[in-house]
Amino acid sequence: MTQQGVRWSADQVLALAPDAASRKAGSKLAAAGPWSEAGSSDEGTVWGLCKGSGSKPYQTVVDIADAAGPAYKCTCPSRKFPCKHALGLLLLWAGEDGAVPTGKAPDWAEEWLAGRRKRAQEKRAAGGAGSPSGGADPEAARRRAERRAERVGAGATELERRLTDLLRGGLASAEQAGYGLWEETAARMVDAQAPGLAARVRELGAIPGSGPGWPVRLLEECALLHLLDQGWLRRDGLPEGLAATVRSRVGLPVSADGPPVRDRWLVLAQYDTADAKLTTRRIWLHGAESDRTCLLLSYGAAGRAPELALPVGLALEAEVSAYPGSGQPRVALGEQFAPPAPAAIRPPGVTTSRAAARYGEALRDDPWLDAVPMTLDRVIPTPDGESWQLADADEDAALPLTPSARSRPGLWRLVALSGGAPVKVFGECGHRGFTPLTAWPEGPGQAVPLC
Repeated sequence: MTQQGVRWSADQVLALAPDAASRKAGSKLAAAGPWSEAGSSDEGTVWGLCKGSGSKPYQTVVDIADAAGPAYKCTCPSRKFPCKHALGLLLLWAGEDGAVPTGKAPDWAEEWLAGRRKRAQEKRAAGGAGSPSGGADPEAARRRAERRAERVGAGATELERRLTDLLRGGLASAEQAGYGLWEETAARMVDAQAPGLAARVRELGAIPGSGPGWPVRLLEECALLHLLDQGWLRRDGLPEGLAATVRSRVGLPVSADGPPVRDRWLVLAQYDTADAKLTTRRIWLHGAESDRTCLLLSYGAAGRAPELALPVGLALEAEVSAYPGSGQPRVALGEQFAPPAPAAIRPPGVTTSRAAARYGEALRDDPWLDAVPMTLDRVIPTPDGESWQLADADEDAALPLTPSARSRPGLWRLVALSGGAPVKVFGECGHRGFTPLTAWPEGPGQAVPLC
């Protein structure tokens, strides 16, 4: 937990919060006043009693040494993980030395920790025993896959007809028809077991009437959807890597089958996106030895944060396995050999012009990429009329920020960190511009999350 005497920073703790309200509430509990019997252990456990509205204080304990990320237990009624009490306790621990002294965990904390360790051992034992998928029927699985492929093919063929009708009638008809037409088409793709096609159709429905230039944007997205349709219908003639990318984009389930890569993985960024049904957490990692940037995805039901949480600036010794597809950054987290700990590692960066060129190169492997992960070296956030851009300090070039990045509070954190001087910035670079996610000062200093 305090490997090499380094504690977590407040930013790393707040990165665990499931939402802004939890960050605010947890910060209010970061003082010693409401806490009693707070303590920590060298093994990576923090505990304490927090005075609440009831007669009994809330028992809060956090296991930071878990290699899969922090785990929490609190007797409060909150359904958020971590709750405000866990965040407040960690902020107290991360702050002034001596506020959370080292000691022996109380019985109630030890009981929870012992139960966690026992379940982890049982899970490992169960994973190593027995035969894998012994009762599976390969022939039945093959027939199910063939039936699904036929349904997806029928859906792709129908979608081609609908795109043809749209272009024949003129793009203006899309604005007149309203969103209902797109939603009905998306429902047909769901019936065809092609959720990836359904998602892209729904995105099309939001373009008509969305502002100046929408017909151009609609035509571009229709072209990409047509390309994906044709990729599926002609997948047998594609190179294996591109065919795997098409299967993934259409929405067929895939599993990580690449060889495990062991490395010390720096957590570059973590952020959540949510819809009515699902919260998706994206965690970007960079391998210190492999020089590889990859993506972990974690999911939670609507309104609940995903379980996996890896605060920015930590590093973990672990194996990852890649998902199939040309140039796909997504990986699955495998065996972890040590808990996450603070690290001074920084990823190597490139110039803004090289970043734009790398995005173009990535499109050859996956034409449907919205953005690719990129670290920029020595850039300065600079106003550009009503917009902002990252100007290269060493060449006459710049990358515009995406509209979503310009509206985030993280932009002002980036401007304040820079103060007109060059900084290193990690983010996502795509056709809409650059979205900064994390930044480092040019001299010594910790990573600053921007999302």
